[in-house]
Amino acid sequence: MIINILFRLLLTFNATSLLIIIFLVQKKYTLFYFFQHEQSLQWLSGIPQIGSYLFYFLIPVILTKVSLVLSAVLGKDEFKKGEVISVEHANNSFLPSYLGYFFVALSINNWVALFFVYGVLFIFTFLSQALYFNPLFLVFRYEFYNIKTKTGASIFLISPYRYKVPQDIVVPMAFRINNYTFIERK
Repeated sequence: MIINILFRLLLTFNATSLLIIIFLVQKKYTLFYFFQHEQSLQWLSGIPQIGSYLFYFLIPVILTKVSLVLSAVLGKDEFKKGEVISVEHANNSFLPSYLGYFFVALSINNWVALFFVYGVLFIFTFLSQALYFNPLFLVFRYEFYNIKTKTGASIFLISPYRYKVPQDIVVPMAFRINNYTFIERK
């Protein structure tokens, strides 16, 4: 139970952290900005802005990889042949939400507004328990699917495999993020 909550917190951070990164880039906050009063880190002033921005971006990328590795500790389930009656590719259906993050982040003027907006977004994403769409999974060649089982359950499946027809979906081991979301690993 605790492991699942911690895992969901990690997924929520990974899915929403791009808002913070966009804010930092838009405000031109480099690593030196945060550590300018630390004498031992004055060398950060020599790093180009793009270096700081790449570092910021690498944090959620690395944490996304960590979440893929840690998914092995989640509860296990399976989808047998014939159990799935419909499959819909869901990669592009979340693009409007992520474009919304960009526009919201660009309109935030200060730290207080950032913390408030990010906090609300984080809480709603965590509590929704419906999906954990993270575009960074695409970097690791994972795909997103909405599937429906013959029992009528609607499931969000994150998978490294390419599915086109329901009959192709046989998942011997899917890791349960919550009752609606599963991740399949290679």
